[in-house]
Formats: sequence, C-alpha cells, structure tokens
Amino acid sequence: MTAPRTRMSPAARRRQLVDLGVQMAREMPLESVTMEAVADAAGVSKGLIFHYFESKADFHLCVISEQAQEMLDRTEPQEDLADPLAMLRASMVAYVDYVADNGRGFVGVIRGAGSADEAIRNVADRTRAAMTERILSRASLLGIERTPAIALGVAGWIAFVEELLVSWIDDPVVTRDQLVDVFVAALPALAGVVGLVTAEDPA
Repeated sequence: MTAPRTRMSPAARRRQLVDLGVQMAREMPLESVTMEAVADAAGVSKGLIFHYFESKADFHLCVISEQAQEMLDRTEPQEDLADPLAMLRASMVAYVDYVADNGRGFVGVIRGAGSADEAIRNVADRTRAAMTERILSRASLLGIERTPAIALGVAGWIAFVEELLVSWIDDPVVTRDQLVDVFVAALPALAGVVGLVTAEDPA
C-alpha cells in the first residue's frame, strides 16, 4: 500500500528514505530492498529517490552504513564500569540485543565483506576493524598484553562471535544470557591460549 505523500525538507526526506531502507533490511536481504518498495512506503515517486541517491547501489550503501553505525553506537563500551569483564558483558548484551532487533540487517552488515560492491565491503571491514580495536585498546584492563598474536586471536574471536550470532538468529538453541556468557568466557580463554603458545620464541 502506497503511503500518502507529505511535504518534507530535503534533509527530512532523505532521512525518511534511509530509515525505510533500514527497516526493510531487517526483514529481507539488502539486495532485495527495491527502490519501488521504498518509494511506495514513502508515498513518493521512484524518480524522487534518485534525486537524493545516485543509484540503487548508493542507496544500499547508505542503508548498510547506517546499520553499521547503529551497531557500533549500541555496543560502545561503558567506560563507567570499573570491572573490565562487566564492561565486556555490557557490550555483548548490547550486541546480542542489536542482533535480536535487526535480524537480517545484522547479517547484511557482517556479510558485506563478501559483497561484490567494494564500497559495501569497505563498510563491513571498517566495522569489524573498529570492534576489534575496541577490544585490543582495552586488553590491558583484562590482563592481556597487546601483541600481534593477541591481535590475531581477537580477530578470530570477533569472527566466532559473528558466526554464532548468525546461527542463533535462525535457531536460538541457547538463551540470550547463555550466549553472552559464552562470548564473555571465550575472549580471555582464547587470549590465554594464544599467549601461552606464543610465549616462547620458536627460534
């Protein structure tokens, strides 16, 4: 059903279109979000959308960038928490809740690294790099020395978290709190193993 057309400022109209794209991408793969569907939902012509976005690919890039930024904003570490594990847990709770709220939108962000569109791949890569750096910059709070080997381990932990979340969306065989417990326990355990096996110089 086409929404009634209303007058908006250019900034408000662009905001509306992106918000509609984000909403639709929660229910379907990003590539399935069509300009026709967005135009109908906004109550505007398809041609008007291209007044704000250069192409469908440009619109999709704006949508996935919005999703990625929301994910980073919602999972920002709570610096007022003195206990580093409590800080990690709070971020993981926020992460799981974001996934529960966004479903396919979350998958779109993290699977963007496999996109044929270089700009979308870059969004996925930057988002993953930002989340990895958050952990590494606070490694000392967890009693972990930041080394290249630890950086490799943290990147692996991020991938582990992403894969479990993707599976959990479709088949939540554990509760939200149990999933958070797994993530929180896995990071220091993995870092400990990496530190142990790399402690001695193989040379």
